[in-house]
Amino acid sequence: METALTRLVGVRHPIVQTGMGWVAGPRLVSAAANAGALGVLASATMTVDRLREAIREVKSRTDAPFGVNLRADAGDAGDRVRVMVEEGVRVASFALAPSRELIAELKEAGVVVIPSVGARRHAEKVAAWGADAVLVQGGEGGGHTGEVATTVLLPQVVDAVDVPVVAAGGFFDGRGLVAALAYGAAGVAMGTRFLLTSDSTVPDAVKARYLAATVRDVTVTRAVDGLPHRMLRTELVESLERSGRARSLARAVRRAAGLRRLSGLGWRQMVRDGLALRHGKELTWSQVLLAANTPMLLRSAMVEGRTDLGVMAAGQVAGVIDDLPSCAELVERIMKEAEEARERLRASR
Repeated sequence: METALTRLVGVRHPIVQTGMGWVAGPRLVSAAANAGALGVLASATMTVDRLREAIREVKSRTDAPFGVNLRADAGDAGDRVRVMVEEGVRVASFALAPSRELIAELKEAGVVVIPSVGARRHAEKVAAWGADAVLVQGGEGGGHTGEVATTVLLPQVVDAVDVPVVAAGGFFDGRGLVAALAYGAAGVAMGTRFLLTSDSTVPDAVKARYLAATVRDVTVTRAVDGLPHRMLRTELVESLERSGRARSLARAVRRAAGLRRLSGLGWRQMVRDGLALRHGKELTWSQVLLAANTPMLLRSAMVEGRTDLGVMAAGQVAGVIDDLPSCAELVERIMKEAEEARERLRASR
């Protein structure tokens, strides 16, 4: 199936595996790429040196195009961009809008730039700055999310920009892909669906927790870092929602120290990142610290398997997923379902 997305990035199918921290490592990314989707490596939880190693590992596993997800507001974003360019990465995606200068630097090096957005105005801004495409996530999506459903937000963005639009939030099968294409999108991006594959390195016990979840077990909370965050309702989430400010601050400081060791960030840089997060938002300092080290909360679950001590970002689709196919099986199934859906539409005319 050829679309503006497949032509832009050189993949066989209009499907993107999103850059989930602690989940989208070399094994999952290369498996998604080999299946014909665009695999995206999550770099925010890596040191710069580890990022280079991870990129080389993906390249050793696949010849297909793949991308790297970056934090545009990170103090070492320039170093990470340099690594990507030197290693020949095809696509740069961003969780937050990159600056006009960063977009220009990447495009000059031949890298395709695809920022993620959650509002029409943000899509218009990055498109005007030269972004090659935008990934628009509706409120159904996991992790930090907005309030507007994909079915309302997607057509707004498609109508507002002239670059390819990738739809995210609520997608898990071929019917969703066809629906997104009908809205004018050039493809779909999926996080939770790729997390729940046999190629994902997430511990089996954690995958089992996701598979057991119903749509009512997926919630949006501000208790983790003060921002709307869609995740599974776990014991930790309930504890954070009940905790007082002093207890939350103590917990945040402990986890910030752990992130500092793993990411290579200094305390000064972590404070700067926290101030950037706090700007324009009514966040307590405990929330700022938790925002800066949310990756540690994710790591507890996604790497260590401690669902009691970590958070589990989840799209609402977690409640309707009940199997763990390989990436190859998943992508093949989605494309088959999409063709069947299109055939049904043609037959109903």
